[in-house]
Amino acid sequence: MARKSTPFADEALVAGAPWIDALRGDALACYREQGLPTARSEAWKFTNLRRLERIAFAPSPAKGTPVAEIPDGIAALDGAYRAVFVNGRFDAAQSRLGDLPKGVEIGSLAAVDPDLLEPYLGRIADTQVHPLAALNTAYMADGLYMKLADNAVLDAPLHLISIASAGETAQRFHPRHLVVLGENATATLVESHVGAGETFSNTVLEADLGVSAMLNHYKLQNEAPDAFHIAFSQIRLADRASYDGFVLQTGARLARNEVRVQLGDRVECRLNGAYLGRGDQHIDNTTFIDHTAPNSTSREVYKGVLDDRARGVFQGKILVRKDAQKTNGHQLNKTLLLSRGTEMDSKPELEIYADDVKCGHGATTGELEEDALFYLRARGIASAEARAMLVAAFLSDAVAEIQAEQPRAAFQAVVDQWLDATEASTR
Repeated sequence: MARKSTPFADEALVAGAPWIDALRGDALACYREQGLPTARSEAWKFTNLRRLERIAFAPSPAKGTPVAEIPDGIAALDGAYRAVFVNGRFDAAQSRLGDLPKGVEIGSLAAVDPDLLEPYLGRIADTQVHPLAALNTAYMADGLYMKLADNAVLDAPLHLISIASAGETAQRFHPRHLVVLGENATATLVESHVGAGETFSNTVLEADLGVSAMLNHYKLQNEAPDAFHIAFSQIRLADRASYDGFVLQTGARLARNEVRVQLGDRVECRLNGAYLGRGDQHIDNTTFIDHTAPNSTSREVYKGVLDDRARGVFQGKILVRKDAQKTNGHQLNKTLLLSRGTEMDSKPELEIYADDVKCGHGATTGELEEDALFYLRARGIASAEARAMLVAAFLSDAVAEIQAEQPRAAFQAVVDQWLDATEASTR
């Protein structure tokens, strides 16, 4: 039975192509039926969204909010192509997309012929399992469109910079990104999410990788302390495709990054991440790897550090279907707690229906080893510096999971800045 009043569902739907209108209408009905997720839902039992309802988020203006310059906090990527979005809308003035290689299309989703979007948009992300993805589908206005033809190669990373700007009032917006790689196509996509003020970013990314395509996909979530960041990515991998994913979460008051990956035959999937929380931050990483066909490999490592009163959540599920024989899937979550006020909820899960697989999972949560701290202090190293050294060592192999050299260095720099601030606060 539909709810009489559902948060954030009060806007009029934007008219467009008939199939998009139908997609929006169905999505809005789905969201109104499910409502904003609550702790009664198993998928959301550790992340309470009630605080979202207490803030009067206004829809971001259709004209967008221009910015004079790119704010601090983004990943430093020299020579990258750049697509900038402010409150989910394309900012051509700040973007750099000239001289793209043959077979590569990058730009604003809103500017693309709807007929070209129909095979993909709303066909990959499952709104039935994610109410906020349904909300995004109903109210999506713009986002990244990136399409590579068969055998095309993007010769430099594409840097998607998403800027949240509240202005005088709290604002909400729903960016929608679509990435399509043809057979044997190769690309690197780096996301930086930054901004200022009280904002609610509800982002959905759909990616479709063709046979033997390869996508490196790295995301930095470094939004403002008052921001709410909800992101849902669904990746579909055809046979022999390769996906290298990494997310680094350091920002926002409340952040949830959910990734769902569907694997074909002989696919290689790496899904890794790191999360760094302090103050009263709440950082949620939720993943679902779906092995639908045989002979595929998935590797997943998430490592986090929590300080002050921060709370972390990791929910990771690997599903191996009956036909997915010879699957090799492994998952690991490790969290380091730097103060007694922190909290970590970790829920690794395996669901296996095939009988010829190699799968494993694990999770550990703990504090810094006193013996290691004592060892360093005994050699004249100050307590704050010794603590920082051990935290850096704990995180070093997490960032090392990033396969591409330039993004790896950029993300390591962000981690180092966070560690420096943490060390300074303990002196």
